[in-house]
Amino acid sequence: MSNVRSVGYIGMGIMGVAMARNLVKAGFDVTVWNRTRSKCDALASDGAKVADSPSALAAAGPDVICTNVTDTPDVEEVLFGDDGVEKSAQSGLIVVDNSTISPVRTQQFASRLADKGVLYLDAPVSGGDIGAQNGTLSIMVGGDAGAFERCLPLFEAMGKSIMHLGPAGMGQVCKACNQIAVSCNLIGVCEALALARKSGLDMGKMIEVVSGGAGGSWQLANLGAKVASGDHAPGFMIDLVLKDLSLVADAARARQLPLSATSLAESYFRAAAADGGGRLGTQAMAKTLEGLGGFSYPDR
Repeated sequence: MSNVRSVGYIGMGIMGVAMARNLVKAGFDVTVWNRTRSKCDALASDGAKVADSPSALAAAGPDVICTNVTDTPDVEEVLFGDDGVEKSAQSGLIVVDNSTISPVRTQQFASRLADKGVLYLDAPVSGGDIGAQNGTLSIMVGGDAGAFERCLPLFEAMGKSIMHLGPAGMGQVCKACNQIAVSCNLIGVCEALALARKSGLDMGKMIEVVSGGAGGSWQLANLGAKVASGDHAPGFMIDLVLKDLSLVADAARARQLPLSATSLAESYFRAAAADGGGRLGTQAMAKTLEGLGGFSYPDR
């Protein structure tokens, strides 16, 4: 049975704020930290405590520390840097990494922490800002099965589809698979909307009809209307999906696996980023098709 009550959360980005807030709502004793301290203010207003550093957070003796930062070097810094978690971590601590990072480095991090009696779960998530806010994320977990069982109540406060996938690194491999599916699906959504727009078809009606059939998807239902209206506000930024697709490319290259559709999606995202769209939402992939097709969406 789980005895996890106190949780530290590192990383107050779009996803981290919402996920930590759901832990507070679920009754966990939550302490947060972020490099820019002001980003912790919203959680402090919700009742969370604020730590001065990752090391100080670990020194307080939480049952679990979650990390949710941008990339592999950022995870390494908050765990093993001069003021990182490892400096004051106590034996028995569980570190749960909700970031999307390298599966190989994930295994190395797990091994380094094990030397201090700390268990490590890689637990990347999918579902975007909407899933984070609603507590309906998909959570893909690799690592020690006993630690996973202890952390189940924590995961259930943040997500609905929760799966233990095997040893350390398997959560990150699964997230790479997820990013392939998401990115390639978004190409289809953007191309379908482009054809509807250029043909004079009512895009709202097209989205409704197609969503009810075999062409329906999360991407179409949640991002289709945003593409059609030119709403590029980020739930998940293009710069971040490009980081994720670089991890996918590394994994595929190591396994001599061609991923042609994924490469096309990456090229669409890179074109949008080169046009100044790196900090826009992934639905701004559609801007690339606007340029190629010589059209624009309404309300721009």
